[in-house]
Amino acid sequence: MSRILVVEDDPILGRGLKLSLELDGHQVNWARDLRTGSAANANEAFELVILDLGLPDGSGLSLCSSLRDAGSRIPIIILTAKTDEDSVVAGLTAGANDYVRKPFGQKELLARVRTALRAPLLREDQIRFGEVLLLKGQRKVMHQEREIDLNRREFDIFALLVDRAEQVVTRDQILNALDKNGEILDRTLDSHLSHIRKKFRSAGVQTIQISSVYGVGYRLEKK
Repeated sequence: MSRILVVEDDPILGRGLKLSLELDGHQVNWARDLRTGSAANANEAFELVILDLGLPDGSGLSLCSSLRDAGSRIPIIILTAKTDEDSVVAGLTAGANDYVRKPFGQKELLARVRTALRAPLLREDQIRFGEVLLLKGQRKVMHQEREIDLNRREFDIFALLVDRAEQVVTRDQILNALDKNGEILDRTLDSHLSHIRKKFRSAGVQTIQISSVYGVGYRLEKK
């Protein structure tokens, strides 16, 4: 049994989703607006979110983005009545794993739910910070569906900063965590960080930055 959060304002569709998911063996929390859905997510641990885009108090995209910005890897399936491709792209860019256009069949949605819940290892490998997606298992950093080409050491350093995002990471902490065989020298660390920043600028990353904290270390943060 999985705990699923459904955020859907339509009472008929919401009740139908709740009933179908419960009959399929899941425990469902149904929220009818963005505020209630956000509060439920803050207070409980869910394994899947089914999220409508058009909610009475805002766009479901804001909840999707906030989950990913906080480092959550929970699978998210978005529901949208919109037929334009831009809505789907916006949802996937915000970090959704899948989408279903209304109207849809209950069997189709249940199949997508089962697929999303069957891939826990893949979800654990994904961390989104701002506009950048870190795929740990594949050792890739993605921006707008394009890979930022980091070498082995650059990837290791950036992954460590992502794990401790918004915190100051000292030079010693980086060296102790990554320099197992004397391959990173203190004087080369600045060079690695400089290369990462340059590659991010070239890729068009604009909303996050690696800041130097004088005499201490570095901090990955949002601009």
